[in-house]
Amino acid sequence: MDVVVLLKKITPSGYTMNGKQLAESLGISAAEVSVSMDRTRVAQLVDSTKTRVNVLALKDFIIYGLRYCFPVQPGKIVRGFPTASSAKPVSLAISSGAEKYVWSDPLGTVRGQSIIPLYNNAVIAAKNDEDMYALLAIVDSLRIGKGRERQAAIEELDKYLNQYVRFKQ
Repeated sequence: MDVVVLLKKITPSGYTMNGKQLAESLGISAAEVSVSMDRTRVAQLVDSTKTRVNVLALKDFIIYGLRYCFPVQPGKIVRGFPTASSAKPVSLAISSGAEKYVWSDPLGTVRGQSIIPLYNNAVIAAKNDEDMYALLAIVDSLRIGKGRERQAAIEELDKYLNQYVRFKQ
């Protein structure tokens, strides 16, 4: 959950959100956001005021640690919401005729191998915020992808992190 809160904080719509607004946008409680921000402060992923994301530390954790903390294995073929290299922006960066990955969703329009999302309300957050959807798909590409997919995901992640840094200056 902590990574999801920080991902929302680096989106254009999340830059200035307070805890209550973050909670509403992610479909979680304000208490969960508060506890999450406390943990990320201790982990030095945010500053002591819990307002500025440490983008270098977050990037390192997402690229090198997330796949070990939140491993994922493709499941059965289901209808769902595209993710990982099956979703923008990674799908635009690579041309893959490989399997499709989806978050299971009965209203989904794509059939593919199911992926357990980073958090339960990922589909809701993705439907409400295009940037959040892109970041969650990027993270899934880093959790499950191979070399080409991971490299494309890293490049896309850099775009969001650089945008956040420019905004915060």
